[in-house]
Amino acid sequence: MLKWEYALLVRRRQAATNDIGWEVVFVWYGPDGSMVDVTAYGDTALAHLNRAGDQGWELVAMSEDPSLPGNNELHRYHLKRPRAATPQPRQRMRAAGRPRRTIPG
Repeated sequence: MLKWEYALLVRRRQAATNDIGWEVVFVWYGPDGSMVDVTAYGDTALAHLNRAGDQGWELVAMSEDPSLPGNNELHRYHLKRPRAATPQPRQRMRAAGRPRRTIPG
């Protein structure tokens, strides 16, 4: 059975921390619960989505939060990809002709 893992790319426009004005920040929320600022990897959502696509991620939904006041913007890009199959535990094999050990009880 195919299983999926999910991630979230968030694009946020916020007040700049080191200058007067606005900056766009991208944050990646990975399937393992990690949260990474990936702003340095690109300055557009398309650059980040293409990078995620190269890693096997597929965009499944996009949402915008219209409730933020003023010039703030918040976009969420929901992604998924097939989860790597975990190998089944190996069965132990008995050597032929070797008797089974039993514990007398």
